[in-house]
Amino acid sequence: MSAPWIRICDLAPYEGKTVTIKGWVYNKRSSGKIHFLQVRDGSGFIQAVMERSSVSEDLFSAAKGLWIEASVEVEGTVRRDDRAPSGYELGVTDLKIISNPTVEYPISKKEHGIDFLLDHRHLWLRSRRQRCIMSIRDRVILSCRNFLHRKGFMLVDSPILTGSIGEGADGLFELDYFDMGKAYLAQTGQLYLEAAAAAYGRVYCFGPTFRAEKSKTRRHLTEFWMIEPEAAFFEHQDNMALQEEMVSFIVKEVLEHHEKDLLFLERDVDQLAKAVDGPFHHITYDDAVKLLQKLGSDIPYGDDFGGDDETMLTQQFQRPVFVECYPKKVKAFYMKQHPEREDLVLCDDLLAPEGYGEIIGGSQREDDLELLLSSIRSHSLPEDSYSWYLDLRRYGSFPHSGFGMGIERAVAWICGLKHIREAIPWPRTIYRLNP
Repeated sequence: MSAPWIRICDLAPYEGKTVTIKGWVYNKRSSGKIHFLQVRDGSGFIQAVMERSSVSEDLFSAAKGLWIEASVEVEGTVRRDDRAPSGYELGVTDLKIISNPTVEYPISKKEHGIDFLLDHRHLWLRSRRQRCIMSIRDRVILSCRNFLHRKGFMLVDSPILTGSIGEGADGLFELDYFDMGKAYLAQTGQLYLEAAAAAYGRVYCFGPTFRAEKSKTRRHLTEFWMIEPEAAFFEHQDNMALQEEMVSFIVKEVLEHHEKDLLFLERDVDQLAKAVDGPFHHITYDDAVKLLQKLGSDIPYGDDFGGDDETMLTQQFQRPVFVECYPKKVKAFYMKQHPEREDLVLCDDLLAPEGYGEIIGGSQREDDLELLLSSIRSHSLPEDSYSWYLDLRRYGSFPHSGFGMGIERAVAWICGLKHIREAIPWPRTIYRLNP
């Protein structure tokens, strides 16, 4: 084919010109004289209209034999069509079949159960709904990076294999590490980021994290991706201000660039826009427990919130809400003790509205050597494994804070998904390791 190869997303300047599209046939319908080929190329979707009078009889007959997901090269004239998703259609002048399946595509137009779709995740990703979600996920990650770089944060990659526990021993995947004993898949890059913050001031990492809790809720995965900023000389209030600014920036970027995707997902874009229009709510843990008990929850004071508690709480607010200053006993060892109450720590969970719950967990870190050492001992953690971490307090200790935002939880809220497993290309749960 002699016409230039153009991606569907780049068709606008080629109106009236002949181009080549390379992609896959995701749907097809025919009349006696016309084939309507629905083609996708990863960047968008377009209808390619093949008229019998415009091509050879052999080509028209070959097009009739195309199966769903056949890979093709289609040459044609770009025509404006305001009814089409891309705003254009293609008047076909030539067609090359690269590969035509010999069996029926397993994901048909009929309804399929979620287990069937996850078993065929490698194919389900091709659907238009999944493309919308993955495009928004891509934008969320890009927006996080852009936001942090504009704020002067440096990317510092943290290890996935570690000898130090970050979030508690109950949720660890462990393995034998040669002759050195046990190693663990990272639950967080935070401890290493604290070292990097002492070197570079403002840093972040982004990568996969692993939690071995045997949870079956719609909010949990055993492997997920987290972006974790850490900032020197940021205290509790600075930390929450950064979180609010970043979340607002991300949502506005998605609304600006992916409104059509959100509408395809039947997301209420007005409700999403209002959620980041104005300051987020703040409530202390103490007041949150009182509110939950008033609403009918049986949560006792001193327990961490479960999914049902978070759902109930976030349904009381139209915007995200910070829950601040939890009891020390339910939080990680590294969190800074509250200056007025020894039983609390300076931390926050940022809960998304509409029942979506926690998307961010953050805290000011304990910068007092003796208090940190005491906390490590009270959590029965091996001091030898944290000798390097304690060095950060021995040599130029400083106030610092940070947080982690789970990409999948943020994407689930922004897209209005019922389950987090759609927010990641290859979900890993306690019952799923393939594909």
